[in-house]
Amino acid sequence: MTIEQSHSGADPPGIIFDNLERRTVASYERELTEHKSAERLLRQALARDDARLRQQDDVIRRKDLLSKESDHRLLNGLQMIVSLLSLQSRASANVEAAMQLAIAAGRVAAIERVHRRLHCFDGVPAVAFKQYLEDFCHDFSAMTSSDRAIVVEGIEVNLPTATGIPLGFIINELITNGAKYGKGRITVRLEANPGRGYALSVSNEGPGLPEGFDPAACKGLGMKLIRSLVAGIGGELRIGRGDQDQGTRFTVVFA
Repeated sequence: MTIEQSHSGADPPGIIFDNLERRTVASYERELTEHKSAERLLRQALARDDARLRQQDDVIRRKDLLSKESDHRLLNGLQMIVSLLSLQSRASANVEAAMQLAIAAGRVAAIERVHRRLHCFDGVPAVAFKQYLEDFCHDFSAMTSSDRAIVVEGIEVNLPTATGIPLGFIINELITNGAKYGKGRITVRLEANPGRGYALSVSNEGPGLPEGFDPAACKGLGMKLIRSLVAGIGGELRIGRGDQDQGTRFTVVFA
C-alpha cells in the first residue's frame, strides 16, 4: 500500500482542525450565555435579599422605638404608683396599714431604680455588675438617708442584663432587710465561686438568725420574693454567719 492509498477516503487534517475549533467556540458561547443567565438570576436574588434586609431593619427600628416608649411609660407609671402609695400611707389612720403601704411603695421604688439604672446600659448585652452595685448602693443610701455604711467588695464581672435585673431586685431586698434588722456595716460582695459561676452576698454585723432558720418556711413577702428571683436565674440561696462568725450572710450562687 502506497502513501497515497493510506490517505484515500479520509478528511484532510485541516478540515478536522476546523471542525474542532468550531465546536469549541460554540461551547464557549453556550457557557457564556449560561453564566450571564446565572449572573442575572443571582443579581435578582441579591436585590430581593437586600430589600428584605431593609424591611427587617425598619421593623427593628420601629420595635426599638416602641420599646423605649414603653419603658418610658413604665418608669413614669412606677413613679406615679410610688407617689400614690406614699400619699395613702401618710393619710392612713391605721398604723399597720400605713406601714404596709410604705413598704409597698419602697418595693415599687426599688423596681423603678433598678430599671432606670439598667437603662443606662440600653443596647449593651452585658453589665459591669460591681460598678452597678456601687452605684445602686449609693442611690439606696441617698434615698433612705441612712447613716449605715454600705460597702461593695470583690471582683468586676460582666453579667447579662437578664441576670443583672433579678440580681438587682434581690440585692435591694437583702440590703433593706440588713438595714432594718441588722446592725453596723452592710457588706455586699461579688466573687468567683469555685465550681459554679459567681457568689453574690450581703452580710451585716447584727445578731445572727436563729438556729434552724428555714427561708422556705418564712411567710414574709421579701423572703418569698428573694427565693422566687433566685430560682428564676437558676441560682441557689445560702444563709450563714457573716465575717468573724458575726451577723448574718445571705449568699446567692449563680452561673
